[in-house]
Amino acid sequence: MDYNNILAVVLAGGKSQRFGEDKSQVKLNGKMLIDYILSEIIDEFNETLVVTNKPINFMKSNKIFTTKDFKENLGPLGGILSAMKWIKKNKKDYNWISTFPSDSPFFTKKELKIFYEKIKINKSKLFFVKSHKTIHNIFGLWSVDLIDRLESDLLAGERKVEVWANSIGVNTIDIQYKTIDPFFNINTREDLEKAISIKKND
Repeated sequence: MDYNNILAVVLAGGKSQRFGEDKSQVKLNGKMLIDYILSEIIDEFNETLVVTNKPINFMKSNKIFTTKDFKENLGPLGGILSAMKWIKKNKKDYNWISTFPSDSPFFTKKELKIFYEKIKINKSKLFFVKSHKTIHNIFGLWSVDLIDRLESDLLAGERKVEVWANSIGVNTIDIQYKTIDPFFNINTREDLEKAISIKKND
C-alpha cells in the first residue's frame, strides 16, 4: 500500500464525558495520551491531521495539522467527514484517510503495518480492525470517495459508525495479540488506572 496516498487522522474532538476532562491531554507516565498515538504514526505518513474543536497540546512537528469539526456533535463520523473536507479544501492528493483514536496508548506501528499488509484494496472503500471478535471502528481506512455519501447520511441523521459502515460494506481485518491489547482505549478513570498498572508491569 502506498502510504503517500493516505492522510493520517487522529480523532480528538470527543467530549470525554465519561472521563470528566479532555482525555487527549491526560498524562500517562508523564506523556500525554495523544502523544502516544502520534509518536507511533508520525514517521509513517507525510502528514497527520488532528481533528479537535478546541486548542490542545501535542508533540511539536511541522507534519501535524489541526482542523475543527465542520459541524459539532456529529460523533466520530463527523470528524471523519471533516478530515475529508480538509483534504478537498486544501487541494491535497490523498485518496484515503487512516483514522486513529487519541486515547489508545498501547497501539504501535507494528499493528498499523499488519493492518495495511492484510488489506486487499479492491475489496472495499472502508476497512476496520477486528481483534478477538471485537471490531475497532476508529482504527480504520476510509476512501475519500465516500465523502458525498457520508455527508448526505450524516445530515440525514445517521450517527452510528458501525451502522453506517455496514451500509457501505466494510471489510474487517483481523489482528490478534497475545499479551497487551494494542487497541485498549481509555474511557474512564478506571481505564487510566488499568493503563498505569499495565505500564508498570510491561
